[in-house]
Amino acid sequence: MLRVEGVRKDHRHRSGIVRVLDRVNLDIDRGDYVSIVGQSGSGKSTLLLMLGGMLSPTRGRVVIGEDSLYDMTAAARADLRRNELGFLFQTFNLIPYLTALENVQVPLLLRAADGPDQASTAADLLDRVGLRDRIDHKPSELSVGQQQRVAVARMLANDPAVILADEPTGNLDPETSIEILEFLEETNRQGRTVVMVTHDPEAANRASRKLRLHNGAVVPG
Repeated sequence: MLRVEGVRKDHRHRSGIVRVLDRVNLDIDRGDYVSIVGQSGSGKSTLLLMLGGMLSPTRGRVVIGEDSLYDMTAAARADLRRNELGFLFQTFNLIPYLTALENVQVPLLLRAADGPDQASTAADLLDRVGLRDRIDHKPSELSVGQQQRVAVARMLANDPAVILADEPTGNLDPETSIEILEFLEETNRQGRTVVMVTHDPEAANRASRKLRLHNGAVVPG
């Protein structure tokens, strides 16, 4: 499903070249739930961005299904993200001037779904995460935990095959963190592949497989 082959990633810095990832090889099967841990600055988020088609490697390949992600055109890569991938971030990335309903509708709009279907699907997803009574609220009118639940609903809007989660519980209280992890586990049981970057050992241990980034390479967790 997801394969990383000999990936290296260098960043240019005023002091020279900084190697963030080196010799990364990784296979993630369809339906896996994988957590990736490592020290701050170890390249966890960099690797997740590469898996999501948003950051090209300096060397090596990232393969989704049969497609080499960075051999595709930018338009084809954007189309794959829109149709196959769901993203969940620590910072939520909600659009501040849109309501919860409108935020969840964004992926549906990008897929050119019919207007009435967009609203109905978005409302059903917000109901699923317990926010049916908050559909007309903007992010500033929601608690931190409610904002992340809106982000979960938005993540599910395009029915993605793969979910990429970057520190999804990093800003949350323990109770809400458990709720978000349970949502991820539920989506995994439904057959979706989940790859989660986290610094939280308890969150990492809920995955079926744990990996660690160490010295730029992936090793068993």
